[in-house]
Amino acid sequence: MVSGNQTTTPGFILLGFSNLTNRQGLLFVVFLIIYMVILLGNGIIVFVTVLDSALHTPMYIFLRNLSFVEICYTSVTLPKMLANCLAEDGSISFTGCAAQMYFSLLLGGTECFLLAAMAYDRYVAICNPLCYTLTMTRDVCTKMVAGSWLVNIPVHFGQAYFVFSLPFCGSHEINHFFCDIPPLLELSCVDTYWNKITVFMAALLFLITPFFLILISYIKITSMILKMPSVQSKQKAFSTCSSHLTVVTLFYGSAMTAYLKSKAGDSVDTDKLLSLFYTIVTPMFNPFIYSLRNKEVKFALRKILGGK
Repeated sequence: MVSGNQTTTPGFILLGFSNLTNRQGLLFVVFLIIYMVILLGNGIIVFVTVLDSALHTPMYIFLRNLSFVEICYTSVTLPKMLANCLAEDGSISFTGCAAQMYFSLLLGGTECFLLAAMAYDRYVAICNPLCYTLTMTRDVCTKMVAGSWLVNIPVHFGQAYFVFSLPFCGSHEINHFFCDIPPLLELSCVDTYWNKITVFMAALLFLITPFFLILISYIKITSMILKMPSVQSKQKAFSTCSSHLTVVTLFYGSAMTAYLKSKAGDSVDTDKLLSLFYTIVTPMFNPFIYSLRNKEVKFALRKILGGK
């Protein structure tokens, strides 16, 4: 009977923000503006760092890939959210839900490792500046970027397969704005203990491990900065890390809270708000954090556009 229910299921219903029935038009406008800002802002960073040869350095290679990941990451969830706001129909096919989950996990995990690679780049630049060009070669950067993608592909495919092999009985309403693992596990009519264990293990690998690598890098960077003789050199060293540190705080603060916090007493609205931060808010602020405080990016953009 369970397998029969599972095979006849046409898909799921994403409830999203359907409780705000009178504000769907406003939500559509807000999410559309956010999506356009994400595409434009991150697209400009990709465009500028590709065209300007002066920005073909390790830091900007990582930033270019991070911006590309942000564009893809939001494109997995936001278009469906926009369609649901217009049609007020949150239906999503079984295959579409599985694909949305897989790519959101893949891109989120890739972003974690890219942020760790950027932290290592800053560590080498500040703590071992004389060895920087020998250590952070183009080949090394390419391998680090490729590794960030490749390590995620098989693991998250297994994660998605493990979840969608479960039987889903009764209600097929996902109380979320995209197909995430925790709300989907709540719909299963069998024990999901081992699925929750795999989610926790994946969080350790793709959230906690890169986070500790970032933390170790910044502990060593801070130690080196404190040893610098002049205030000016300290400020210059810190300014090269501030943008990356801001993005890490926004992304990791919300993602780790959402995936590792206790569910006891937490509301579904809190989970949705935290998910909005790491899926939408961080990608929106990323280009502003990196470009508005970065003279090299602004100079390169003016040069490409023909300004003085």
